[in-house]
Amino acid sequence: MAFIDILPASSINDEVRAMYARQEAHWGFVPNYAKVFCHRPEIMGLWAQLQIGIRRHMTKRRFELVTFVAATALRSTLCSLAHGKALMEFVPEEDVLAIARGDTPVSLSPAEVAMVSFGRKVARDASSVEAADVEELKRLGFTDGEIFDIAATAAARAFWTKLVESLGVEPEPPFRAMSSVLRQTLAVGRPMDFADRP
Repeated sequence: MAFIDILPASSINDEVRAMYARQEAHWGFVPNYAKVFCHRPEIMGLWAQLQIGIRRHMTKRRFELVTFVAATALRSTLCSLAHGKALMEFVPEEDVLAIARGDTPVSLSPAEVAMVSFGRKVARDASSVEAADVEELKRLGFTDGEIFDIAATAAARAFWTKLVESLGVEPEPPFRAMSSVLRQTLAVGRPMDFADRP
């Protein structure tokens, strides 16, 4: 499940218990990523506040597009699976696969194509972003505030992916329901052998 030990139920405090309860209420189970926060539940709370603050100003489609391209650029299998699945609420599976490969599906508007390119660039190497990249977003109708939101989404994903990947957090069993081609394509970093897991 992870490279670090997870505290047994008999050893967790009320703060961890409450954090687990919130996760279970949302997902129907306690995700593996939440369990590594048993050692620092206050950090999970701060992460939740950051995500709420960022998402407040974005549509869910925009948030998922930027998060997904950032996750794939950062080579996080866990986040690519999770947000690839979430993105299928807005685009078909073949388009999720195309975006993961760096292609441009027709379901994206010209503004979204530029946004995805910018988000991917922020995740891969933020120092490579130039004024021209931002000007292109403005030309396509994005406000300065919206450009901030896109950058913040991609940058925040870097924190999360590097934390959960460095601790060896494994994807959840529900990802088995995704098609094998989707699972294989979205295994952009750490390989996940679902076939060997009960």
